[in-house]
Amino acid sequence: MPRRTLDSLVTQVASELMGVDATTMVASSELVLSWLVEHFDVDFSFLRHTDQEQRSSMLVAEWPRRPAPSGPDPLQVAHFDEADSAFAQLEHATEPFVIRPTPEYADYQRTIRESSGLAEVSVAAVPLLSRGEPTGVLGFVKEGDREWSTREINVLKAIAALFAQLQARVVAEERLRYIAMHDDLTGLANRRALLEHMEDRLQPGCPGPVAAFFLDLDRLKALNDFLGHTAGDNFIRTLATRLRENLDPGDMIARLGGDEFVIVPIKPMEASAADQEAIRIQQLIARRVTVGGETVSRGASIGVSLGIPGETTVADVLRRADHALLSAKSSGGNGVAVFTDAMRAQFELQDDVELNLRSAVSDGSLLLHYQPEVDLRTGRVVALEALVRWQHPTRGLLPPGAFVGVAEATNLAGELGRWVIRSACEQFARWRRRGLASNVVIRINVSPVQLVSLDFVETMEGILRRFGIDGSSVCLEITEHVVVQDLARTQVTLRGLKRMGVQIAIDDFGTGYSSLSHLKALPVDAVKIDRGFVQRLGASADDLAIVKSIVGLAGSFGLGVVGEGVETTVAARTLVALGCYRAQGFLIARPMPADEVEKHLAAGRIALDLDLPGAARTPTH
Repeated sequence: MPRRTLDSLVTQVASELMGVDATTMVASSELVLSWLVEHFDVDFSFLRHTDQEQRSSMLVAEWPRRPAPSGPDPLQVAHFDEADSAFAQLEHATEPFVIRPTPEYADYQRTIRESSGLAEVSVAAVPLLSRGEPTGVLGFVKEGDREWSTREINVLKAIAALFAQLQARVVAEERLRYIAMHDDLTGLANRRALLEHMEDRLQPGCPGPVAAFFLDLDRLKALNDFLGHTAGDNFIRTLATRLRENLDPGDMIARLGGDEFVIVPIKPMEASAADQEAIRIQQLIARRVTVGGETVSRGASIGVSLGIPGETTVADVLRRADHALLSAKSSGGNGVAVFTDAMRAQFELQDDVELNLRSAVSDGSLLLHYQPEVDLRTGRVVALEALVRWQHPTRGLLPPGAFVGVAEATNLAGELGRWVIRSACEQFARWRRRGLASNVVIRINVSPVQLVSLDFVETMEGILRRFGIDGSSVCLEITEHVVVQDLARTQVTLRGLKRMGVQIAIDDFGTGYSSLSHLKALPVDAVKIDRGFVQRLGASADDLAIVKSIVGLAGSFGLGVVGEGVETTVAARTLVALGCYRAQGFLIARPMPADEVEKHLAAGRIALDLDLPGAARTPTH
């Protein structure tokens, strides 16, 4: 073949391979092999790559394509430690070699005969080299014998070098893609890979429902703090390996970072099956692991959602799984929750509240209702608790439970809290100027954000001065978990309030956060027994014992005690019998607007019919 023809062949091959990537490599390689078969007048050509870790040679492309074998293809993957005499040379060969139809290659001739049907052949094998190391081979098969000239071999070496460059480029591209699509700590898929996978799974016509499990490890921070972050990383890696080994190979397992994982099973699942699979995954995670010289385990909270191909977006599925996870965690962790329509309504409300609450603080749609607290023996009104409401533009009147939590999560708690204190004190001062509420205390709930803010005492002092209210007429209510959240800062704030004479009550007392040491350490005036215990008085001996102990505890510390959530005469009578005389609840009065409260303030009492021994009977209203 003339020199210029061989040179033009190399140029043609270089031009074809220049723009090839991993997706087009096989097709372009087959095209080039077809040119080489024609130019060199051979029967068959092949391109193989070497896997040095597995010590094997893998077929990448061939021309012409052989008919698919009925059984395993011996040419697809050849392991060097099991290979015939010719394949064995490929592992370390760095120079071209020619296999002739001679007895020394009888085993190779047999392999070719079984896989291609050709009788005795001659083969020119040209190694692909990268930095001097063999990474594959370009081969040419001719039935019978064939002589290969030095010039031909040199041209094939040049073409093999082009294939080696292509292979190195594709390996680098695949490595970059792997890095872009995988978590560097565990080797699991990352968020990008997860999103691409879910986009494919949720295409119209794909099998469904598609389940998504959003996992969050419980208390991983405690493990990191105790054993160090290296041990924490080892725990995460061990967990990743365990999930890969125990889930379906087709399942998508992604680590989103930290202690968050998402699993998308390859099999379609209905809600009940997904719930059972989530429990199984939870049990897998709970197995103990030895890290940092310690045997440890962690629970996991799992939120589950289902997507319907062609109907549900990836964002919807993941957001619902995240919402379900929050629900699972709300019960203390190590729980499983499947997203439901009830959750949907709850989180739609939360999103709505988050979007509109900031404007509500300034546009006049917030208002206060007041719930009286009375002396059960006489019905005398002794306090009013200010309770915020929101007149939502589309959802009507919302109670605080529908939006206060959102305010705390979106840094609006301080602004909302200041509005409540300012508005309650303004209304209280207005009543006082009219001769009402002279012996009544105004109770105002304080959020955790307010209590630990550095300017809270100063703000409170300014509001009292502005409306001319003495501190002893105001009682701020804080919940038990606020007390233990930042005890040192809470002490500073409460002592500053006490210097102004402001009273302090612990709300929802008895739910398990407080201890005797907290009561001793803080300047508290009263405790309010959690409504859950009060509501079950008369029906639960355990709750009776708890309420009795709280009343006794309050007495021993010289604290006032108030029963919340009084809804039955049995509960009211029981409180009085235990020595708890102050109470509030629906049996006495529901929260009401300011103008309705005025009637009770003018009367000074709320008529009750509790039939208490020795108490004066008053008609009901």
